[in-house]
Amino acid sequence: MTNIRVGFGYDVHPFVENRALWLGGIQIAHEKGLKGHSDADVLIHALCDALLGAANLRDIGYHFPDTAGEYKNIDSKILLARTMELLRAENYELGNADITVCTEKPKINPHIPQMKQCLSQVMRVEEDAISIKATTSEKMGFVGREEGVAAYVTVLIEIL
Repeated sequence: MTNIRVGFGYDVHPFVENRALWLGGIQIAHEKGLKGHSDADVLIHALCDALLGAANLRDIGYHFPDTAGEYKNIDSKILLARTMELLRAENYELGNADITVCTEKPKINPHIPQMKQCLSQVMRVEEDAISIKATTSEKMGFVGREEGVAAYVTVLIEIL
């Protein structure tokens, strides 16, 4: 058996009025938030999917269905902590996560250090194990039209 596994996660949520914007576990000032059953933290959702996929544990919707009332408006950091518990129960540990957030606005770069700090605390890993990058879609597609945010995540997990 190999000692490492790779996972990929992708998530997207549309912007909506009268909702807070949560990305990477932190609240970011913006005129709109993201629509979703939970707090709609697109970055954390993609991260959970990447982790679960790497461990062959299905996906975020399987473990935390949007049809379950207990997850209505839940803080996605709770879902991430539970995802890490699932991985560790199977003897996996995070090697590293490479995250890309795609949005025209708001600008993400100023918030990256705080996101990394937050995620590392929730996941109980070193900040150096988490890379977060920001990009736009050059005004193309739903992201370019400022209709929503997309996140892409690749993770490496190790078998202990």
